Amino acid sequence: MYFIYGLIFIVFLAIDQFTKYLAFTFLQGNASVHLIGDFLRFTYHTNKGAAFGILQGQRLFFIISTVVLVAFLIYMIVFNKKVTTATKLTLSLILSGAIGNFIDRFRLGYVVDFVDVRFGDFYNFPVFNIADSCLVVGVIILVILILFNKFEKSENKV
Repeated sequence: MYFIYGLIFIVFLAIDQFTKYLAFTFLQGNASVHLIGDFLRFTYHTNKGAAFGILQGQRLFFIISTVVLVAFLIYMIVFNKKVTTATKLTLSLILSGAIGNFIDRFRLGYVVDFVDVRFGDFYNFPVFNIADSCLVVGVIILVILILFNKFEKSENKV
């Protein structure tokens, strides 16, 4: 099963890093690329903060907190026998997102964002990337697993 966890991690990390490379190479300094009118576009953006641009300029905090989070996630995936397979798959997704943004912060000092979603004049969603998507989707699935009591394996009580 560890092969599947590793595969999820590697595939999403590779997609994240490749799309950031493409954004850096082709979007930096250029106008947005419109995919679906004004709703969905690719726009090069750098983020020195966390999700939605909060905590700008706290690079050391993010590096330290990511190292702690990664250690915890690896422990949960590899050593914790009580969590379900679904939980470990979800944690692998979260791990790929955390490492994807960590690589940017460590290497560049900022995270490359490029997915730009706009709801007309009503709302401009903060620009994000694949790693952010992995983190958000992973956390949503994790919350669902916890709410429906599928986070840990049930113990057979006699």
